[in-house]
Amino acid sequence: MRIIYCGDVVGRAGREAVLNNLDTIRQKFNPDAIFVNVENAAHGFGVTPGICRDFLEKGVTGLITGNHIWQQRDIIPFLNDCKKIVRPLNYPENLPGRGWAEFELPNGQKILIAQVLGRVFMEAVDCPVQAIDKLLKSYNLGKNVDAILVDIHAEATAEKLAFGYYLDGRVSIVAGTHTHVPTSDYRLLRHGTAYISDVGMCGDYDSVLGFEVDEPINRLARRYTGGRLVPCKSNGTVYGIVVDIDDASGLALRIEQFHI
Repeated sequence: MRIIYCGDVVGRAGREAVLNNLDTIRQKFNPDAIFVNVENAAHGFGVTPGICRDFLEKGVTGLITGNHIWQQRDIIPFLNDCKKIVRPLNYPENLPGRGWAEFELPNGQKILIAQVLGRVFMEAVDCPVQAIDKLLKSYNLGKNVDAILVDIHAEATAEKLAFGYYLDGRVSIVAGTHTHVPTSDYRLLRHGTAYISDVGMCGDYDSVLGFEVDEPINRLARRYTGGRLVPCKSNGTVYGIVVDIDDASGLALRIEQFHI
């Protein structure tokens, strides 16, 4: 099985970069499933139902979000209605949506995706380790599920690494997101889990994390935060990973980073 995961989509530049290159990605990699992080797809903060539909109608398998999931209020009922989008698992269970989703491919293989938020330099959330342990009690890799992708949406690299090693051998992929800067530490961990600290951003890299540079410079130089962050609108680049999964064990055979 081959899985592709595209990192945080930021604004129009990121949306158009992914949507316009899906055919290229399919032709180049021939994936069985494509997942996309749409955390910042709507004006740089959150995502709307319409944007979600744009990706799903183009054949994206499933969507992952992050800590900005509540920014666009109209997404809230959509989280309950659509079974192809996940919000962070370690929010309180009574909130809308789910932190995991299961997908069955045409050949009968099943993929589980889940996301947790980190705790270091992030808002207060439930323990990501306890949340993922509770979920994985129902899933045995290579037995009742053929692949498991876990996104850790976090600031601190050390937290992401520790989480990757904690899940090594229990899931197929641990992929970091949130910092919008692609890392080059993609590799197979000792027990067969594919890992990367940050997949990278899908957006305009002539920017500060996908946003026009003026306001971030003001916040740096003047400590003035009264301005508005404006996402870039063109020249998007897609960053993602492609991971080959062993059909028998569900563990990773290879991980590669790509950008378009």
